[in-house]
Amino acid sequence: MAHTLIGTVTSDKRDKTITVSIANRETHPLYRKQYTKTRKYTAHDAKNEAKVGDRVEITMTRPVSKTKAYTLVKIIEKARGTVELKEDVHTIEMPEKVGADEIAKAEKAVKAAEAEEVKEAEGEEA
Repeated sequence: MAHTLIGTVTSDKRDKTITVSIANRETHPLYRKQYTKTRKYTAHDAKNEAKVGDRVEITMTRPVSKTKAYTLVKIIEKARGTVELKEDVHTIEMPEKVGADEIAKAEKAVKAAEAEEVKEAEGEEA
């Protein structure tokens, strides 16, 4: 039976090659403190189907290259994706020392810009 491992894909930049990280919890023999040890393996992905964040199963095979001795068996769980945040549309640069009247002026400018956007949106709907 071949040696099989389950881990997370950390890189898929190379053609037909993925880097899989496998984390193990170990206990120090003297101090009894637990720590995480992460090992990286390069695996052959013939169809380039695994992406970053996927949980995959790899198995040991004959050496494919200098660093690759594992191959992708299956993708256990696909990555759920990333969330991109929108940039704030109404950013106003403020000097370091700002008085109350400057803050009030800036707030009025933001409210005016928002009001213009609402009017433009209502004009497009009509």
